[in-house]
Amino acid sequence: MENQAHTLYAIYFAAVNLVALILYGWDKLCAKKHWRRVPEMTLLALALVGGSVGAMAAMRLFRHKTLHLKFKYGVPLIFAMQVAGLVYVHL
Repeated sequence: MENQAHTLYAIYFAAVNLVALILYGWDKLCAKKHWRRVPEMTLLALALVGGSVGAMAAMRLFRHKTLHLKFKYGVPLIFAMQVAGLVYVHL
């Protein structure tokens, strides 16, 4: 049962990080094309619910949101808090 839970967590985190990566990339394309943008709160919420790795990867890959302080410092802070939480839970 424990292995099944770990598998589900792994699938969840892979999916939410992939969604974050795609949405950050989509928002960058929308910015270039002057289309309707993805709300910043949506992008930050994705990082908060486990997509911080995908968000950071997308920020570097697409060079997107790197000058916005809430993204530049907020997303890595969210990641650090998630890692600290995982360490705490597993100790």
